[in-house]
Amino acid sequence: MTTRRDRMRRATLAEIRAAARRLLTAKGPAAVTVNAVAREVGMSGPALYHYFAGHDDLVAAVAADFFRELTAAMEAARDTCPADAPGDRLLAACRAMRAWAVAHPAEFRWVFASPVPAGASARRTGPGHPPASERDRAGRDFELVFLRQVEALWARAPFPVPGEPPPSVREGLAAYRDDLGLELPVAALHVAMGCWIRLYGLLCMEALNQLDFAYSDIAPLYEETLRDISRGIGFEYRPPG
Repeated sequence: MTTRRDRMRRATLAEIRAAARRLLTAKGPAAVTVNAVAREVGMSGPALYHYFAGHDDLVAAVAADFFRELTAAMEAARDTCPADAPGDRLLAACRAMRAWAVAHPAEFRWVFASPVPAGASARRTGPGHPPASERDRAGRDFELVFLRQVEALWARAPFPVPGEPPPSVREGLAAYRDDLGLELPVAALHVAMGCWIRLYGLLCMEALNQLDFAYSDIAPLYEETLRDISRGIGFEYRPPG
């Protein structure tokens, strides 16, 4: 049974995370300090340490919130398409990802255009076991929205692969595949990751305004990328709308 004390603690944790988000969107990531967040919720800096171990812990918790919000938006868009249309579901999820990024640029940059926290690259705990941290669990759920649709496409009709990647690449991809519990050959996952890197790279450049010198509208570029991806992993591209 949930106690009143537990409910109050959860409410305070949610208030702290919401305050951190307000500071992020209003003033930028440098404004999200322990003391600033504590002032936002009417407590002292030391008191906030009863809820988060430190700044890194707070940052990770807020990042997990953003991952979950983005994942929910992608899943909702995906689920408007029939289960037997993995290509359409993948396109819908990818378009929802960009829509969220455009609507929440500060949050997107916080999660995707910042250095990965130290130790995150060593999050694997073995096949079938969830990552230890809240941020990494939320991040893995986000990754799987895209990759599960690629897995469904492969199961329906394997797409062409250029051959096995180099041994050093193959080893890392095999461990990643097993960690996520995917039913994909390493070579197919290599193709999928190449597609993902293109989408991710374009979104990061858009979020950081690195293409403003040449493009006033990134949406057509994003659609071109989705069209190329559809060719690469063997499904029919359908324009939006």
